[in-house]
Amino acid sequence: MPVITTIQDLKRLHKRRTPKMFYDYAESGSWTEQTFRENTSDFDQIRIRQRVAVDMANRSTASQMIGQDVAMPVGLAPVGLTGMQRADGEIKAAKAAEKFGVPFTLSTMSICSIEDVAANTNKPFWFQVYTLKDDDFMKRLFARAKDAKCSAIMITLDLQLLGQRHKDLKNGLTAPPKFTAATVANLATKWTWGLEMLQTKRRFFGNIVGHAKGVKDPSSLGSWTNESFDQSLDWDRVAELRKWWDGPVILKGILDVEDAKKAVNVGADAIIVSNHGGRQLDGALSSIRVLEQIVDAVGDKVEVHFDSGIRSGQDVMKALALGAKGTYIGRAFVNGLGAMGEAGVTKALEVIHKELDLTMGLAGRTDVRDLDRDILLVPKGFAGEWA
Repeated sequence: MPVITTIQDLKRLHKRRTPKMFYDYAESGSWTEQTFRENTSDFDQIRIRQRVAVDMANRSTASQMIGQDVAMPVGLAPVGLTGMQRADGEIKAAKAAEKFGVPFTLSTMSICSIEDVAANTNKPFWFQVYTLKDDDFMKRLFARAKDAKCSAIMITLDLQLLGQRHKDLKNGLTAPPKFTAATVANLATKWTWGLEMLQTKRRFFGNIVGHAKGVKDPSSLGSWTNESFDQSLDWDRVAELRKWWDGPVILKGILDVEDAKKAVNVGADAIIVSNHGGRQLDGALSSIRVLEQIVDAVGDKVEVHFDSGIRSGQDVMKALALGAKGTYIGRAFVNGLGAMGEAGVTKALEVIHKELDLTMGLAGRTDVRDLDRDILLVPKGFAGEWA
């Protein structure tokens, strides 16, 4: 087993051990993938001020996200098809997050169901929903999340239309995979993945198959998905959905100051500055470029979180220093899951935590809650020139 010290190490193992269509699903963006690339490359433009002769002892990364104590302000983002990266992937990721002391968010498009994750964990997790046309199905999703004692609902706002992801189309992405000559040839080289998958019954979208009208088996899922996303979504509809949940509601997919203000008006408890990991509108700005503007615009009216592009603890620190109160990793934990299962997700969290802790100390700060822009060197016009 190679020594794992970075998320990149986990990514290499993930690619080696997971079928191509599922690895590509995680490691891709829409169209030209410009926004996907800039989500990470724009972090590299921000430098950190090194400070010396500062007492760096007794450092703490402990914080809170929407009132919940966390070991560090990093949650696991909702990622569809996680259970295809590794058998029972959502359960494994949720267990790792629970043990580490950070939030786990289950996607509506998960392989393991809400009930599966609840039965295999001891602490409340968060549940993400898309805005769908079928009120009856959505209300039942909310009710199922409540029955599972989910402590927050996350509503994704930036997927009324599905961004075109060329790799998924070329790979013929399905869950479970269709047995074409190409997929069979690739699967033959991923025998560990295959053996694990044969031992689980969870190979379909557990929150949908058997729950949504007209979706009794995986063959009918594609047409249901294409017809179900609510393209007529507006802020009145968001306000209505907010009323369906009597706990914290997080709105995901905010990339514009005006939308952030509207999210405050509909009663969001937190917003996530996110471009869906570069998987929706290609050519949109990276999330890190717009973060500070949005924080300045909403002040303390809502808790601002950050998503898209984080690959290290240094990235986490930069987002927190620019005003985020919480951050999320998606691809980073999926790289760990695909590489080593639950242990890999734990390793991803350990890598992120160690990098955050050490970088914070070398920048002269001992408490993650005290990070601010003063520790950063941000290029002139990094955000302003795009306003």
